[in-house]
Amino acid sequence: MLASELANEIAALALEKKASDIIVLKVAPLTSMADYFVICTGSTTTQVKAIAEHVVDEIKKKQARPQHIEGLAHQEWVLLDYIDVIVHIFQPHKREFYGLERLWGDAEKTEIKDE
Repeated sequence: MLASELANEIAALALEKKASDIIVLKVAPLTSMADYFVICTGSTTTQVKAIAEHVVDEIKKKQARPQHIEGLAHQEWVLLDYIDVIVHIFQPHKREFYGLERLWGDAEKTEIKDE
């Protein structure tokens, strides 16, 4: 699966669990750490955990597993590292505090909305 396809699939899976403010940032031209960031918000710790688990479970069916998962114990900011795609699932206060969209403001940005 191409990195762009994986990023879009992850964004769609987050939307299935009612994540809000979902964006896909194409960071490939700016850094070598990943090709894409998927950033979204869950309103509670329970929702953050549900989004993360749903993404991991569904992407695993497509033969991809995260190389690293961080933050699942506290569920305020969960990071799923799929090498070419890094997923950030935040609670609102953590997303505002870290401001990844501002830090990567030069990246091509795609907003994912429920239609």
